[in-house]
Amino acid sequence: MLAFAATSLLTPTETVKDPLLLIEQGKVADVIARTAVALPTGVSPTTFADAVIAPAYIDLHIHGGGGFDVMDESPEALLVIERLLARHGVSAYLPTTVTAALDKTLQALERLADSIEDHRTKGNGGPRAVPLGIHLEGPFISHARRGVHPPADLLPPKLETFERLWQAARGHIRMMTIAPELEGSPAVIAEAVRRGVCVSLGHSDADSAATARGIVAGARHATHTFNAMRPLDHHNPGILGAALADERLSADIIADGVHVDPAIVRLFARAKGDLQTVLITDATAATGMPDGRYHLGSLTVDVKGGVCTADGRLAGSVLTMDQAVRNLARFAGWNLSQSVAAATRNPARVARLAGKGILASGSDADFVVLSPEGEVLRTFIAGQEVQRNS
Repeated sequence: MLAFAATSLLTPTETVKDPLLLIEQGKVADVIARTAVALPTGVSPTTFADAVIAPAYIDLHIHGGGGFDVMDESPEALLVIERLLARHGVSAYLPTTVTAALDKTLQALERLADSIEDHRTKGNGGPRAVPLGIHLEGPFISHARRGVHPPADLLPPKLETFERLWQAARGHIRMMTIAPELEGSPAVIAEAVRRGVCVSLGHSDADSAATARGIVAGARHATHTFNAMRPLDHHNPGILGAALADERLSADIIADGVHVDPAIVRLFARAKGDLQTVLITDATAATGMPDGRYHLGSLTVDVKGGVCTADGRLAGSVLTMDQAVRNLARFAGWNLSQSVAAATRNPARVARLAGKGILASGSDADFVVLSPEGEVLRTFIAGQEVQRNS
């Protein structure tokens, strides 16, 4: 048994003062006050003075990092990305595709499925972030709100196309972004939901009627709110109005101060509250790298001053999840527990990731050690510490 102590622990639904986190075989055995139990003989706690223990982070929307994209053919790509994620406190993620030629997408889905299954059967060769499913962003998105997704590769939503994508991914598609106004979308949404996929509305020019049809079909989330969707119209508010006001939808946001102004992040946090606000990074291969030219799927992106663009349009981010948590606290005036929940409990609920995003008896022993300001000092995955220089 391993034991860890700190000044406080965020479960994150409650704050435990002077806690003791007990871990056995990669799982949380218990979370208790340090004075409440006598440790077994020979067990001495590792103490993190003046620090906070919290669940490790989860990123539902990430394209890459460290110079690599999740759709790269290189066997090194996911290894580099997962080590970078872990250093920034992320223990689990959904590798996110970007629209590409269908054959390229199918090949990428097969590689990502291989990686997910390898993690499950062989372990990950040392503690690093674990892919728990695939986020399919495109090809079923709107030409009008495609962002930088290549227009030639967008496809109309059809059940037979979804089936090809599903088979290539061997059932590992856990999240899908789709434009509900496209002909055929309701049927694809309903079938994806039947298979356990979290369907998210985004990259869409949907009006209120089309948005409602998507929700009725089973969509329950919104992708990078405010970005790549119809702006708010007080007569016909569309997806944005539903994301802000409809309790059936949780929603995510890129809190980098670039994609959305801090004042709008504050508005969003007030509207969705601390149960339905989800942080994502939408990070690209440029994350953790100096300014320069990188790739996003088949696209070339330029990074200058922390801003990713392609042909003058925003193209993902270089945001890390630990920075997103600190930004949310600052932009929205939230405390650390609320902000941590938006990167842990809430995404775990959205993607239905059992045992993730919380610290409680029986949960996975994935946790971070934070400074009082939210800086990641150490990361542990399945009870094993991530090497900061790996």
